[in-house]
Amino acid sequence: MAQSIELRTTIGDLLDRQADKFGDRDALVHVETGARYTYSQFRDEVDRVACGLMALGIAKGHHVGIWATNYAEWVVAQFATAKIGAVLVNVNPAYRTHELAYLLEQSEANALILIGQFRTSDYVAMLNEVVPELKDSQPGELRSAHYPYLRHLIHIPSPLGPDNATPDGMWAWSDLLKKASEVDAAALKRRQAECDPDDVINIQYTSGTTGNPKGAMLTHYNIVANGAYTGNAMELTEEDRLCIPVPFYHCFGCVLGNLACVTHGSTIVVPSEYFDPSKTLQAIEQEQCTALHGVPTMFIAQLGRPDFEKFDLSSLRTGIMAGSPCPIEVMRQVIEQMGADEITIAYGLTEASPVITQTLTGDTIDRRVSTVGRVLPEVEVKEFRLKILNNFVENL
Repeated sequence: MAQSIELRTTIGDLLDRQADKFGDRDALVHVETGARYTYSQFRDEVDRVACGLMALGIAKGHHVGIWATNYAEWVVAQFATAKIGAVLVNVNPAYRTHELAYLLEQSEANALILIGQFRTSDYVAMLNEVVPELKDSQPGELRSAHYPYLRHLIHIPSPLGPDNATPDGMWAWSDLLKKASEVDAAALKRRQAECDPDDVINIQYTSGTTGNPKGAMLTHYNIVANGAYTGNAMELTEEDRLCIPVPFYHCFGCVLGNLACVTHGSTIVVPSEYFDPSKTLQAIEQEQCTALHGVPTMFIAQLGRPDFEKFDLSSLRTGIMAGSPCPIEVMRQVIEQMGADEITIAYGLTEASPVITQTLTGDTIDRRVSTVGRVLPEVEVKEFRLKILNNFVENL
């Protein structure tokens, strides 16, 4: 049953209302690291980070990049920046130095939150290559000839890594939490009240297959509404627990995952820092997840695990499969072997916040694999025929 949700709202106000309503229920669980927040605890942590950012001088409209895999801090930063009207700039964890350089310049980033490394990518070394002035700077005092807006680098230590020393020129995440005491609750409340649902709050960079990646500018209203409508299509409630192995830097993770959960009072369950089929199955069992997101290859990888049968997935009901067409054989396996008989298919693009169409939980298997569902509320779709291309082909 679709829930009635106030869509003309800011992300900060949405979180406050949900924390008041669902305070003792789980908001965020990171299975791999053990981090766990109720809605009240999550709101309090978001407020601390929001105040810490304000203490650094991050103003409404400033651009704050985040270059990290699926850490709990990513989700906190998503809501903290929204609370103070700063624009979160999602940075692909797979970016190399030339792509990072382009994004920092093109987005006019004022700050960058980052982890130390991801697999073989040394983020700190890459950043020092792109911003050579960093190693000789004090935290918050960076002066870069090529990136005149960039002042603050904030390092998130790995809860699983052996070396968590704060790199030269950077604030530690713990510094941000300590500096929160420099800003009182009234100042945060005033800043939050300055935000408007139509303010741009998120820049997500789309593919660069035809050139450099393009930054799609999304508002509070854009992504709150999309999270709410996609959650409605899955029939999410506060009883649901959504397992999110898809990356947060992509709209699949941060909108169809995080915001779909918060708009419905559901629980965000993060299985691991990056996709691992066994850790995802473990998280579903351990946290009794009722929903699961993924692209078809993720579902195929989980179904193909030699130890698949040992996991209890009886709690699964729904979720979203998107990103590429789903073969009917895979859909049948997801329904029959994983138990997600109400899994939905979604289609969209980043610029549209992202989902345009989605199937419903009661649709037949054939409809789910042969269509991309119904048009979401407040979305207009125009029939488009490739007449010019057809004429060209006919005249070959």
